[in-house]
Amino acid sequence: MLNTMFVSDVQQTLDQFRRSADQMFDNFYGHQATPAPTNRGGERTWSFSPALEHGWTENHLNLRAILPGVSESDVRVTIQNSQLIVEGERKAPAGLDNSPYTQMPYGKFWTAVTLPSGLDLEKVNCRLHSGVLDIQIPVAETSKPKQIQIQTGENHNAISA
Repeated sequence: MLNTMFVSDVQQTLDQFRRSADQMFDNFYGHQATPAPTNRGGERTWSFSPALEHGWTENHLNLRAILPGVSESDVRVTIQNSQLIVEGERKAPAGLDNSPYTQMPYGKFWTAVTLPSGLDLEKVNCRLHSGVLDIQIPVAETSKPKQIQIQTGENHNAISA
């Protein structure tokens, strides 16, 4: 019993911390940072914000959005003013759309990432598979590092101190 009370207390503390951090990001970014219930006309809805990660290779910027239960027709990827925008809707499955109890966030989502310069935005590749949206943006050839050959030999124009 003591163990259960301790776990419950820790869970409540972590939940309060999460809500505080969410509120801080909501105030900073001006939108919902994580799933949270809202009431509209007595009906509970969720705002859903997908997890997003990125990494670089020598030739590409790779982004990944976690979109469980989202179909290809319910997601849209656009680039505007150096921003990659992922938006769409995660719909509740039939039979669960009017459920009074759920811990799964459903509803419209939107997230944006500012892209660095030096990418070839005409050759963006997107692939949705098993609830994961992979986005690959190639680095422009003009932005790739180029090896400069160093010549050896006599130096006729020495700099003196």
